[in-house]
Amino acid sequence: MSGVPASAAGGHHRPAPAVRTAGLWNIANVLTMVRLVLIPAFVLLLMHGDGYDPAWRSFAWAAFAIAMITDLFDGHLARQYNLVTDFGKIADPIADKAIMGAALICLSVLDDLSWWVTGVILFRELGITLMRFWVIRHGVIPASRGGKLKTLAQGTAVGMYVLVLSGPLATFRWWVMAVAVALTVVTGLDYVRQAVVLRRAGLAEARAVQAQERARAAAEAHAVRGGEPAGSTAEVRGGEPAGSTVRAERRPGAAAEARDDGDSVR
Repeated sequence: MSGVPASAAGGHHRPAPAVRTAGLWNIANVLTMVRLVLIPAFVLLLMHGDGYDPAWRSFAWAAFAIAMITDLFDGHLARQYNLVTDFGKIADPIADKAIMGAALICLSVLDDLSWWVTGVILFRELGITLMRFWVIRHGVIPASRGGKLKTLAQGTAVGMYVLVLSGPLATFRWWVMAVAVALTVVTGLDYVRQAVVLRRAGLAEARAVQAQERARAAAEAHAVRGGEPAGSTAEVRGGEPAGSTVRAERRPGAAAEARDDGDSVR
């Protein structure tokens, strides 16, 4: 046995396996694109005519439902089949917020939904998105079960408001929206708490790393100073050239002076 790897002995190197990168046109991104296209279509269908035609609002509900269903699958497919792309990272959250924001604003314009409900939900969604960017260098706030329930409640409530309902169903959708608003506020406050904790932990870790680097630099500087000849240190501190000690010994009493300087250095 020569101890030389077979690949090296033969002069051939096995190439590293290529890392497959997902292209733009994959199923996850296509679903996101479909959702983006459905946003203006949904608005046009919902606001057609006076905005109260049951048939057109049913078409609008269908567009909204398809958009919400695609939202359930595109992220899952991207993660499961390694189809994550920069486009998906940017377009997916934009599509999520845009379809919900468009529905809420249109319903408020039609006086089907109070503006304060729209304001609370949009403020929460925009605020949490900005907060994620605020703490992204310290870590990622994971999606919680409450956040998923909030999304389900919002989608169900908004979908029911898009349809023309009356009687018990109209009362029921009010309660569903109330639950959605409550979950929106509660999960929003929980995200704020997580963001503050994550940022504090990140800052504490950064300070600890800086302290370790300063301690390491100080130890290295001390080691360098400890390895220098005594004369060189005296030379730096006394401001005299190295040969001045030798010349001092030729003067009367200079030897004792030199020894005192050397003792002080040691």
